[in-house]
Amino acid sequence: MAIERTLSMIKPDAVAAGNAGNILQHFEDNGLRIVACKKTRLSLAQAQAFYAVHAARPFYNDLVTFMTEGPIFAQVLEGENAVAHHRSIMGATNPAQADEGTIRKLYASNIERNACHGSDSVENAAGEIAFFFSGAELLG
Repeated sequence: MAIERTLSMIKPDAVAAGNAGNILQHFEDNGLRIVACKKTRLSLAQAQAFYAVHAARPFYNDLVTFMTEGPIFAQVLEGENAVAHHRSIMGATNPAQADEGTIRKLYASNIERNACHGSDSVENAAGEIAFFFSGAELLG
């Protein structure tokens, strides 16, 4: 299996609820290694840029507003098939449809306040990682 890296983000709702540590532990307990992690707050311009792929979607403005309402944790996770494995650990975008024991089932409120973000492909992971981290910050 391929060792990959993926971007993982703990969103403002989960940070405000005090769940960041539990979520990070969940990743490690499920075989993903944290190679970089930072707590930051996205500016409006940063959130707009990060989610630009969704700019034409009806939820875009609400998503940008949500992502700027408080701090987030951005981390780079590494492991075998990390992109798919991380997405499996997160669970379905809608926590009502997420499997038991997944992060979104445990910590998300609804489809909009869903606790975490994860890259959807190896290619997108590379760009998302570069958005938050310089090469010198990747301590794997």
